[in-house]
Amino acid sequence: MDNLNLNVQYIKGVGPKRAYRLRRLNVETVRDLIYFIPRDYDDRSLFKNLGSAVNGEKISLEVEICGNSSLNRIKKNLSILKIPVKDNSGFGNLTFFNQDYLREKFKIGEKYIVNGKVNKTHFEIQITNPIYEKEGESKKTGKIIPIYNLTSGLTNNEMLKIIHNVLEEYLTSIDESLPSYLIKKYKLMGIQESIKNIHFPESKNNINLARRRLAYEELLALQLGLTTIKNKAYNSTNGIKFPSRDEVYDFLDNLPFKLTKAQLKVTNEIIEDMENDRQMNRLVQGDVGSGKTVVGVVAMYKAVLSGYQAAMMAPTEILASQHFDSISKFLSPYGISCELLVGSISKKRKDEILEDLESGKIDIIVGTHALIQDNVEFQRLGLVITDEQHRFGVKQRVSLSEKGSNPDIIVMTATPIPRTLALILYGDLDISVIDELPPGRKEIETFAAGIDMKERIYKFVEKQLQEGRQAYVVCPLIEESESLTISAAEKLYRELKEDVYRKFNVGILHGKMTSKEKDEIMEDFKANRINILVSTTVIEVGVNVPNANIMVIFNAERFGLAQLHQLRGRVGRGEYQSYCILINESFNPISMERMRIMQQSTDGFVISEKDLELRGPGEFFGTRQHGLPELRVANLFTDINILKAAQKDAKLILERDPDLADPEHIGLRKRVLELFKEPSN
Repeated sequence: MDNLNLNVQYIKGVGPKRAYRLRRLNVETVRDLIYFIPRDYDDRSLFKNLGSAVNGEKISLEVEICGNSSLNRIKKNLSILKIPVKDNSGFGNLTFFNQDYLREKFKIGEKYIVNGKVNKTHFEIQITNPIYEKEGESKKTGKIIPIYNLTSGLTNNEMLKIIHNVLEEYLTSIDESLPSYLIKKYKLMGIQESIKNIHFPESKNNINLARRRLAYEELLALQLGLTTIKNKAYNSTNGIKFPSRDEVYDFLDNLPFKLTKAQLKVTNEIIEDMENDRQMNRLVQGDVGSGKTVVGVVAMYKAVLSGYQAAMMAPTEILASQHFDSISKFLSPYGISCELLVGSISKKRKDEILEDLESGKIDIIVGTHALIQDNVEFQRLGLVITDEQHRFGVKQRVSLSEKGSNPDIIVMTATPIPRTLALILYGDLDISVIDELPPGRKEIETFAAGIDMKERIYKFVEKQLQEGRQAYVVCPLIEESESLTISAAEKLYRELKEDVYRKFNVGILHGKMTSKEKDEIMEDFKANRINILVSTTVIEVGVNVPNANIMVIFNAERFGLAQLHQLRGRVGRGEYQSYCILINESFNPISMERMRIMQQSTDGFVISEKDLELRGPGEFFGTRQHGLPELRVANLFTDINILKAAQKDAKLILERDPDLADPEHIGLRKRVLELFKEPSN
């Protein structure tokens, strides 16, 4: 058995309970733990003496206890314990708050290594709440300590011990994946040395060297995997050459509204692609409400006019249903047959749809992942559209396109990706941008407020409700557990329904509801039978309720900017002035900066760039956000130069060795397969 795939439970110091907690951090195997990279480091290697200590600086010191402790009780909940210490340069005090139990701990004459923040006044030097250990122990002081992401019931010290144990036993099981010529080219650390130094670095320079090596390896594997998938999917440049049809322009003229310049430009790019004999692979980026759907409808109309079928895949049933309604409204008057295929329909109805799809009776099918099931067959699939691409893996996009013979492909997303990254990550796609909102859309006024403003916010919402409008209230996002998030939503729902808004109808929507329940709630909200909808982030995409003009987001600091922007896009879809109120409960500078950006900008591209800058890769370019493998080390924003080098190297490697079959590339092949493995759930 491969040591690295061993269940984390069997590592010394883990056991079933800790294994359960580690699973919350997506750590299930030895490999997961080895690649569980620290989020930060606490440098305790800087030693000074009391005489040279600078106010506010965090330092390590070698001190001797030189007096008895004194305890001063300031008030009921505050006590200050002082321990007199000295070194060869002077005297000071170790100061502890509310830690009376330490009073008997320190004995005169004992020597300690301490690390803490210096608080220097005219009268004394204090080292506040220091980390301490007796001279000679050197486990927590005098070195750089990694800081890990944690979960309830797991401390950093416990993680340190677990990581130490796993490296002691399994570090030698990690084989070098990079060929020697690349290690030599970039003067890279070896893999085992990199892993050791990313967890237990000897110096700051070693952290940088280890990180650089691991980020390059990860990005090279990413580029090799993406390029291989793209090459397999689009190995033929021959596509369908759709004939030129004037009816398409008649269709545009008959629309009940005029397309914006940006929509027209993208529509013409798509028409040009379809009339070319090369397979179309186009990414259409457009901010929330920019009108991507109608551009897709024009392409579908053209495909059906030419005797082909079209398919649109959306990530949720709510979004698929909404697309189906829009597409049917536009195309049914032209005698075009549209159907909806989602998991919640009856087996009998599903079988009928599958039969009609295969026989060609259905021209356009809209659906969820149900479209890529093996039993879904088309008579003549000519156009594939995936909406909200960031919710699908690259493989899912390929699976749908394989239902036809090189059909044209449009990928749509309302999550703007900075152009440089889009070119790298979707290198096989031509990129179109709808960078203009339809006329008459009022800018959404965004405000950030603390929880102390809750009562005022509730009154503001009530005023809007009295004027006939509707409101979304998005509950906190609790990362540890979806059930905790739902529990928070239900608690908020009860508070609003039973106390704050008793005169109004309050509804709730969350991910554990059945599709039928969700649809019923959304129908009631659209029809204004529900005035306030309390929701988790299931409303992030796809809901269109023009009368809803206000959104309140609790614990906005727990959401990324791109996600806040997506949520905000649910309002401002009608004629009324719309508002988004972000309730921020954190005083963290990054959190405050996020709120400032949201108040200042409604440009999705600016926001996505800032999101990457402030958050790093994490969720933003993880499996859940862009259909890409989760990156553990690399940051697609700050490591853009490493990414470019990796892309260049991947291209050269695959030109020479397309299957990564050469002995020197076997390690890389293994790394690519690890990175792109299907999630177990």
